[in-house]
Parts: sequence; C-alpha cells; structure tokens
Amino acid sequence: MNELGVALRAWRDRLDPAAVGLPHHSPRRVAGLRRGELAQLAGISAEYVVRLEQGRATAPSAQVCSALARALRLSDDEQAHLLRLAGHAEDPDRVPRLVPGSVHRIVERLADSPVAVCDAAWQMLHWNPLFAAVFGDPTRWREDERNALLFQFENQATRMRQTPAQRDGFEESLVADLRATTSRYPRDPDVRALVARLSRGQRFRELWERRAVGGHEGTHKTVVHPDVGNIDVESNVLTTQGTDLRLVVDSPRDEDSRGKLDLLAAIGIQQMTPPR
Repeated sequence: MNELGVALRAWRDRLDPAAVGLPHHSPRRVAGLRRGELAQLAGISAEYVVRLEQGRATAPSAQVCSALARALRLSDDEQAHLLRLAGHAEDPDRVPRLVPGSVHRIVERLADSPVAVCDAAWQMLHWNPLFAAVFGDPTRWREDERNALLFQFENQATRMRQTPAQRDGFEESLVADLRATTSRYPRDPDVRALVARLSRGQRFRELWERRAVGGHEGTHKTVVHPDVGNIDVESNVLTTQGTDLRLVVDSPRDEDSRGKLDLLAAIGIQQMTPPR
C-alpha cells in the first residue's frame, strides 16, 4: 500500500455513510464507507477502488480524483493533496481546470438557479441540472467545444436572444476578459489555440486588436426555451478565490421567469411536447 492508498483508506474510514445519504441496511463491522459504496458514489468500479487502496493502481486520472474527492467530501486542501499524490501537481502556467469540492457544494446548494462553472478561458467545466434544462444539455457538444466564446463568435446554436447592443456589450466584455486571462497565463497552449481559432473570425479580430483588458461580470439574458418560451434572467459571474474559476449564476428577473425556472427544475431536460 502506497501513500495514495493509505490516504484513500483513511478518508473512506472516517466518512459516516449517513452523511452521504446511504441507508443502514445491516450492521457494519468497521466504521466508514464500504469500498463498493465509495465506488458507487464516485462512479467507478469497486475493483478499481481496491487496486487504488492496495497500491496496484497509482495514477488515477484528474477526473477520477475529482470524483473521489466529491464522494469522500474532501476539503479543498485534501483534494489538492489527493491530486499531488496521484501525480497531478498544478502547473502555474496553465489555466486551472479542476473544480474543487467546495465549488461543487456551492453549485448543489443553488439548485433553484441555472449555474455553470467555467475556467478563466470560459471553458465550461461543470453545470447543474437546471442549467442543462434551460440552456440545453452541454453534453451535446464535444468537451473542447463547450466554450462561451466559441458559442458566441462561431454562431453555434444557443437559446440566448440578444439585441444588437446587448450582443456588442457581451462580446466586448468577453474579449476583454480573455485578454486579461492571456496576460496571467501567457504560456498556456490551450488559451493560445483558442485565441488563434477565434482570430479567424473578423468580429473577434476587431475586438482583440483593441487590446482592451477587463473582467466579464455578467449581463441580462433572454433565453428562448422551446417549451416554456422566453425566460428573462440576470447573469452574475463570481470568480472563486485561488482557482480563477467563474461561477455563472442566472437569477430570474420577474415572477413569470421564476415560475418557468421552477417548472424546468421539476421536469429536467425531458421534452414537454412530443415531436410532430
């Protein structure tokens, strides 16, 4: 058993099953979660949990580490320690893309609002069910295509309606924010590739050449939903301390929009009306 395995076993042993919503079906000989329960919560196989704890698997992916951290209710410091043990030390030259457990818990608490988590280059990393119900399921796009800048400048199908003035302001703000990101992470190859791709478009090039630097803090959005119609929301962008992640939280602007969000929260992403 290596240090990674020892840490995983200790974290598993200390966690009360009731704290993660697991029922007590039978007496437990030892405290904590069973390996199978941890596997179920993390979405991995029980056999892989055994291999990790016994030191026969030593390099879980960052995604697996994130899933284990959420399942084990690790603190942000513990999650960072887990990532280091697994060989995923954070590169200061790269935009942070790992969503810590504390941010996941914030998103869970905001279940009645559409919420998405993006990195500093506006790559979408995580979202709640209501966000998918309102804006469409992000898994329709490849992971590397889930980017707010690509959606805006490459005219990908979105449900957001903008007036010309809103579009101009939104695009100017996003590009100024991206310019600020490039100054903080000038050697990040993914950011450089994103700028190169976007620069093929005339509108982005015009804004980029202005060299404006700023932060995108939010906007008023009108979402045109295929089943419930227009939803007016106020979008607020919160930047997390130490991780440079953005939490995009959409709040209804009126009672009609609040009612539509409540309805979508109840039905999820299922289609309300059958196709013709």
